[in-house]
Amino acid sequence: VTPADAAEQAKKAKGKVSLENIVREFEVREDVVAGINKALQAFDIAFVEETLRNELDEHGVEMAWHEIIVPTLIAIGEDWEESGQGIEIEHAFSETLKKVFRERSSACEAPANAHPVVIAAVGEEQHSLPLHALEAALCELGIKTHFLGARTPFDAIASTVTRLAPPAVFLWALLPENANPEYFENLPQIRPAPRIILGGPGWDREECGDVAFADDLTLACEQIKQALGA
Repeated sequence: VTPADAAEQAKKAKGKVSLENIVREFEVREDVVAGINKALQAFDIAFVEETLRNELDEHGVEMAWHEIIVPTLIAIGEDWEESGQGIEIEHAFSETLKKVFRERSSACEAPANAHPVVIAAVGEEQHSLPLHALEAALCELGIKTHFLGARTPFDAIASTVTRLAPPAVFLWALLPENANPEYFENLPQIRPAPRIILGGPGWDREECGDVAFADDLTLACEQIKQALGA
């Protein structure tokens, strides 16, 4: 995030925010991105899986996401814009990512939080890949989650909050038509109240004044850690 965005997040956050935990520099690993892209073009999914697992093992979810995965997704999108072809490449990469992230998330043992953090893509939002990354990154931090997935209706979120009493609720919306403030404004009143964190560019910040925002994976993890008192 930019320094201005970091300052704005710090002002809105409840509790202390360490600046070095918000502003982090990431450098695109162009050699790895090129290798994955080449393997995807050849549909060498085994190579892609092995590379991703090695990167996650060595560098962790957060660094791999910023330095390898997002740049690869951008490169795939640019290729599609130029040629109008390659949707199958994007789907193959997305499904491979979900598989690898699920492997990481299932390995969360002895979590620090008794009540899981609830994460969901709201409305008709189908783009839930960042939530898979968030779940895996939180697992690395020893934080248990309950992932409701894509296209989660309000009633499902409300029922889950009542049942689980989560310390934090992370709601994702890529598209504005899915980012309805009612998804957090009308949640059941529980004690202690969960921290509401919104992710994705769909949300209108002027309509969602009294909640936290996470503009990237790093900040999402920091906001959730704060909700847990970590």
